[in-house]
Amino acid sequence: MSHGLLNKEKLGFIYKLFKAMQKNNLNYIYRGVFTANITDNILALAESNLVHKEDPRALKRKVYNVMVEGLQNITKHQADIEVDVENNYGVFVLKKEHFKYFITTGNLIENDDIESLTKQINQVNSLDKVELKAYHREILLHGKISNKGGAGLGLIDMARKSGNKLLYAFEKVDEKFSYFYLHTEIPSKGAERSIINPNNSKTLNYISALHKMLDEENVLIIFNSYFNQESLMNLLSIIEKQMLNNVQQKKRIYNTMVEMFQNIIQHGDDYKETEEGKAGLFYISENNDEYLLNTGNYILNSKIERLSKKLNYVNNMDYKELDEFYDNRLLDFEIDSSKEAGLGIIDIRLKTDSKLGFSFLNIDDKYSFYTLRAKISKK
Repeated sequence: MSHGLLNKEKLGFIYKLFKAMQKNNLNYIYRGVFTANITDNILALAESNLVHKEDPRALKRKVYNVMVEGLQNITKHQADIEVDVENNYGVFVLKKEHFKYFITTGNLIENDDIESLTKQINQVNSLDKVELKAYHREILLHGKISNKGGAGLGLIDMARKSGNKLLYAFEKVDEKFSYFYLHTEIPSKGAERSIINPNNSKTLNYISALHKMLDEENVLIIFNSYFNQESLMNLLSIIEKQMLNNVQQKKRIYNTMVEMFQNIIQHGDDYKETEEGKAGLFYISENNDEYLLNTGNYILNSKIERLSKKLNYVNNMDYKELDEFYDNRLLDFEIDSSKEAGLGIIDIRLKTDSKLGFSFLNIDDKYSFYTLRAKISKK
């Protein structure tokens, strides 16, 4: 079933992205330019929301330290690419599964650097814990680091702090550049320990395929988790800091996000029983003219007809009619809640001044997948 402005092709992408993230337990993806400020914000989000509270402090510290090295590695390589390359967007992926954290980074490098980087990683992977410590000390004492400002030390630190091998791959972009993917896993103390096989490229093949999908839609940031008021505040904070727009535009995006997050919390339903919140997906993409804010979540089939009528009704009004309708609903004290009044939906329309795209994809006799898209002009 498809409604509004969101056609089946876009619906398919949003649900496909959600299922891919769910299947592989991917919690967070950032795709874009990496700066010291953005790196700090990603680390802050990880500390506050992405790394589970019940994890031991030592594990949290390991995850944090490996993230620091991985993010700095992207920043160093990205800054070194001086020419304007269309694909010079780095990518950072974090997931947790079976008491392990999986961290993957990707960035553009020059093809001339592949041989040297391959040797560095193979050297690191060939060493045990004691040898890594000695190798680290040797580089510190004798200054044998790479031309990228210390990437050699960063690779050693990632291996030492994760206690695992480094999985890597290169994917050619053109005659001058390739994409470099780097992956490691951090097991918790009670988890079954498994050492990465550096020759197993299955994980990076998946990340590479997902990355291509994000490139095609120009997706900037994805959050896939359980939505509750705490995660709402944490993610709003991090995304606000990562926005590089003018103040007025940033305010519109931020305020629209608040309403769209609340839309998941209010209208989402638990496909699987959980106390953590409503399972859902949020991502921002862009084109030349607009930012596209997208949400996806499960909804009971019994709610679809009523919600669909609300959305179509709101979409068919002009700005003046919307404003009057909002005031009337706000002052209608016979309505039990803003959820019943549909104030959030009206608010999104008013803030974006564009019609909302929405769709419902049937999952089974009880549930469907509800997607909502809001557009914000860059002008």
